[in-house]
Amino acid sequence: MNRMMADPQQPLATPAEPEPERLARALLSRLSEPGDAVVGRWLRQLAAVDVVQAIRDGAVPDHPGLDGPRLAGYQARLPGLDPAEDLERVRLAGGRFIIPGDTEWPSQLDDLGDGRPIGLWTTGTGSLRLLALRSVAVVGSRACTAYGAHVAGELSAQLAERGWVVVSGAAYGIDAAAHRGALAVGGMTIGVLACGVDVAYPKGNAELIRRIGVQGLLLSELPPGEHPNRFRFVLRNRVIAALTRGTVVVEAAVRSGALSTARRARDLNRHTMGVAGPVTSEFSAGVHALIRSGGATLVTDAAEVTELIGSIGDDLAPQRTGPVLPRDLLEPVVARVLEAVPATAEGAPVERLARQSGLPPDEVLQRLYELGSLGFVERRGAHWRAVRRR
Repeated sequence: MNRMMADPQQPLATPAEPEPERLARALLSRLSEPGDAVVGRWLRQLAAVDVVQAIRDGAVPDHPGLDGPRLAGYQARLPGLDPAEDLERVRLAGGRFIIPGDTEWPSQLDDLGDGRPIGLWTTGTGSLRLLALRSVAVVGSRACTAYGAHVAGELSAQLAERGWVVVSGAAYGIDAAAHRGALAVGGMTIGVLACGVDVAYPKGNAELIRRIGVQGLLLSELPPGEHPNRFRFVLRNRVIAALTRGTVVVEAAVRSGALSTARRARDLNRHTMGVAGPVTSEFSAGVHALIRSGGATLVTDAAEVTELIGSIGDDLAPQRTGPVLPRDLLEPVVARVLEAVPATAEGAPVERLARQSGLPPDEVLQRLYELGSLGFVERRGAHWRAVRRR
């Protein structure tokens, strides 16, 4: 019998019991909302197990920001919670719950201080820590224009082809275009959700979210089954900003939520970039204001993005130049003579051209014949005139 086949007489292996700290953090992710600074300050002083026990006992002396009503709110949520069930639920979905101290934990999230996630629920393939090391956020308006969707898709595809991981929020508009752009070229993308990783929101992006979970990673601070609300979207943005090397805003109105991601990225000393749009479009007004205020650097393609967020000297964008014209190839002294030759019908004699160029008449005459051979000038009697080149 093949040794790789399971013995039907033996019971199936059961998953290992989660360690107490992971269980406690899973429970805290149910008790508190993302970015809860009170719980964050608490976790800097105590292990999560001790924090949970203190909430149960109501014994939380001298904790900054923790008043009676807040403690009562935590305690009211305790009954009926089963963190082991949540952990098993995400495991069966092919995911895991990552906490600080795990090898997969992205240490850059620690820059959020007391607002650092308690843990991250994830599904998908690859190490979150390693993928985040070379990642860039592409965000923007949900109600984007065709121009914005095109730019976001092209930019994300170019970034993915350069080996960068594209991070966004899996929402409609720019987010969806960014994910699709990366997926279209076989790239890696991460969707940061404002709901549980087993909840497809928005419904219209259900297939896209499924594809991200297969080809990339889905992650959330919220435990399985949790649904989004307005505040959770805003809080989700800080994770996108902290996780990545930089944030690109493709389209955003003046009051767009995408601008909160950009501001967070700037506050965290991450590179903040913006793509300009039509000056007549309200969906680009927020990006233009961000660039104009110095809060973002103007970028137009992936090369300019990677020059900012990539390794020094290794990810330089190519120098942008116009077309090389024939006169650009002339030696400086020859070009100097050509500048002195008028394009009028009567032209000018050599003596006048010598005065104009500041060169000896003999040298001017020599250069004029060189220019005539190249088709730049022509002689009419004693006068020379410039020939218009197409």
